[in-house]
Amino acid sequence: MSILYTTKASATGGREGRAISENGVLDVTLTTPKELGGNGATGTNPEQLFAAGYSACFLGALKFAAGQQKVKVPEDAKVTATVGIGPRDDGKGFGIEVSISVDLPGIDRETGEKLVAAAHIVCPYSHAMRTSTEVSATLA
Repeated sequence: MSILYTTKASATGGREGRAISENGVLDVTLTTPKELGGNGATGTNPEQLFAAGYSACFLGALKFAAGQQKVKVPEDAKVTATVGIGPRDDGKGFGIEVSISVDLPGIDRETGEKLVAAAHIVCPYSHAMRTSTEVSATLA
């Protein structure tokens, strides 16, 4: 694969800390949701960040697929990613569950379903989730 863009973000403090992108544009306070033992303080969490990234990426993939099919995606199109976290059945850690919902006002159902299916193939987040993309984990 030929990499076209690379970026970095770092977190300190784990789920009770801070995450920042290398250019500083993304700078968020991290908090743990009550459901995971947190105090419910104002902030975000990795699941929300993943859901935001996935939904934005999927909408981009949808627009790409629509362009190939000569269909205009409406300005008010919306993609919602729902991300859940819980203990894995193997008892060795945690897993995530993801679903994508797409709202395409003014697009007929058949065309919309074709676009969503095509976007699900094009979207790198979808591809990574489907194929268990290899991630290197090293000590700096």
